[in-house]
Amino acid sequence: MELDSIECVSYSDGMEDDDDAAAVTSSQLPRPFLKSPSTAGSAAAAVNVVVVSDRAVVAGAGPGAAAGAGPLVISPATGVHELLECPVCTNSMYPPIHQCQNGHTLCSTCKTRVHNRCPTCRQELGDIRCLALEKVAESLDLPCKYYSLGCPEVFPYYSKLKHESQCNFRPYNCPYAGSECSVVGDIPFLVAHLRDDHKVDMHSGCTFNHRYVKSNPREVENATWMLTVFHCFGQYFCLHFEAFQLGMAPVYMAFLRFMGDENDARNYSYSLEVGANGRKMIWEGTPRSIRDSHRKVRDSHDGLIIQRNMALFFSGGDRKELKLRVTGRIWKEQQNPDSGACIPNLFS
Repeated sequence: MELDSIECVSYSDGMEDDDDAAAVTSSQLPRPFLKSPSTAGSAAAAVNVVVVSDRAVVAGAGPGAAAGAGPLVISPATGVHELLECPVCTNSMYPPIHQCQNGHTLCSTCKTRVHNRCPTCRQELGDIRCLALEKVAESLDLPCKYYSLGCPEVFPYYSKLKHESQCNFRPYNCPYAGSECSVVGDIPFLVAHLRDDHKVDMHSGCTFNHRYVKSNPREVENATWMLTVFHCFGQYFCLHFEAFQLGMAPVYMAFLRFMGDENDARNYSYSLEVGANGRKMIWEGTPRSIRDSHRKVRDSHDGLIIQRNMALFFSGGDRKELKLRVTGRIWKEQQNPDSGACIPNLFS
């Protein structure tokens, strides 16, 4: 394999403006950089790949070129990062990175999708590995892809993917369960989306009292009934109530989800109560994060589950109409500084 088959990237203009250079501050997120010349080996120099650092970037055709080059600041979307982007799916490429005889690269997933034909020049791909680019990738540190959302972390290229799958700054999925909504975003965006697009009821306060009525309670084929959003303690919570089949038995279930991460959800507790005719059922628990899908929470039975016969008993009357009143409250746990245990804050 010829090393110069990789397309070179170079930058030469726009470096003279002192005002532009002064605009770059230390508050900018770190850019990709080579850990050391020894880890990059000769591969990076051979392919003349632009490398960027968190201070300045120098690029050259060989080891001596960097010394005479002026400071160069490049955004994370250019240089090596751009070379490591698959032209088909636009995701970052990980070994094995394939290339055609003309040096065009793509990821292993897309190699099968393009039927072994280069999407750029239509030449047959074969089984040529771009070892030089793989070696360069090993020597890179890159910012998390969610840096624009606030994540300050920088990771080795091959560790970045694992972090991004668990990054606390990654966007949340829409918690609405009545449809397969694909909208993602931060919490303020999703709250507005639920209110404006899904017409979800919004309430302020830490207590609730809801009445659920259904004329034909025998229709429970995975029917999502209601989602209500509560705002308290400066946070948002989603109260779900629905009917579904649990095995062969139809049941009703109510549960609470926290609009935030799991670690923050543990700071809160909630209770749900349903009853009538001198009987009642009570559930207490910790709200689940909306990082857990609605179906995952439901299928784990982590909430108040009411069998249909009991629900009809609570409804009273001729048992032909469902009339359930679900009450509950949310409270914040306070950390006990002496024991490290959480104690409920009942007076907020």
